[in-house]
Amino acid sequence: MSKIKVGISIGDLNGIGLETIIKTFKDSRMMDFCTPIIFGSTKVAAIHRKALEMQDFNFNIINKTEDAHPKKVNLLNIWKDEVEINFGKATTRSGELAFDSLKQATQAFKDKKIDVLVTAPINKASIQEKVSGFIGHTEFLQGNFDGESLMIMLSEVMKIAFVTGHVPLTEVKKAITTENIYTKTVQLNTSLIQDFGIRKPKIAVLGLNPHAGEEGMLGKEENDIITPTIKKLKEDGIMAFGPYPADSFFINKNLQQFDGILSMYHDQGLTAFKTLCFSQGVNYTAGLNIVRTSPVHGTAYEIAGQGIADEKSFRQAVYLACDIFKKRAEFQELNKNPLAFKTRK
Repeated sequence: MSKIKVGISIGDLNGIGLETIIKTFKDSRMMDFCTPIIFGSTKVAAIHRKALEMQDFNFNIINKTEDAHPKKVNLLNIWKDEVEINFGKATTRSGELAFDSLKQATQAFKDKKIDVLVTAPINKASIQEKVSGFIGHTEFLQGNFDGESLMIMLSEVMKIAFVTGHVPLTEVKKAITTENIYTKTVQLNTSLIQDFGIRKPKIAVLGLNPHAGEEGMLGKEENDIITPTIKKLKEDGIMAFGPYPADSFFINKNLQQFDGILSMYHDQGLTAFKTLCFSQGVNYTAGLNIVRTSPVHGTAYEIAGQGIADEKSFRQAVYLACDIFKKRAEFQELNKNPLAFKTRK
């Protein structure tokens, strides 16, 4: 297999995205297994390098993806205009350019010019000032690629997906349906098999209410919806268990027993995940015909331009994107010969 071409959207220009990109690829060993192509601007890069005192780091400037050098950090110069950088501030212009970078990287994937996509953090509100209806990376990619997206947050400690994503808490309860829980569990199961090479995943399903409803005293959803759905999943061959109380689930003993976790809503799972895995966690958009990852942190305006951002999460996002690309290719190859899949240890 040839080296994987990693397309990288630059994120919010006033945040820490470009800093984490530079720090990640300052280690030349990264180019041993991938070819990075950053969708950005030479002028923006120069400002960041100066502010971060990283003048010894050089990009390979290209005007089309085909010119990417396999052993260099390639910067596709998509903006020629002067751009004002205001570290730590959300601006309409920074949002507009962050979206343009994402859009052009997305088109490059459609044109088969990159193999995977890694996205640096954005400010959704800044983008929405110019792009009405923009909710986030996941929803944008859902509208551009085949499949049904599923957000999975993962690290060496856990892999956790969500029944509901970026919706207000007041709307969560009505989204906790048999269909949604069943569909998301199946998606998580499929991703664990084809993207991570886990033959028979064990999935823990969390409850919605405190103490998983306390036998109906603190809510009916567990008895009426979640438990029957888990039973149906087991009947259909998926190893789903639960519902487990979220307040006591996230301990090492439980985490080691399961390959994946299904959380009922965004903050239920992410609070635990970011507490335990923030520095090296990765956000993965499963379920689509594109491999997209990103760091779990945001723009971190409060430390932007100071040279103190931790690049570990972004580096892990690059590693993961490449690993999943190879796992998917392996899964597809094995599925061409089911006998080989069955006999493989």
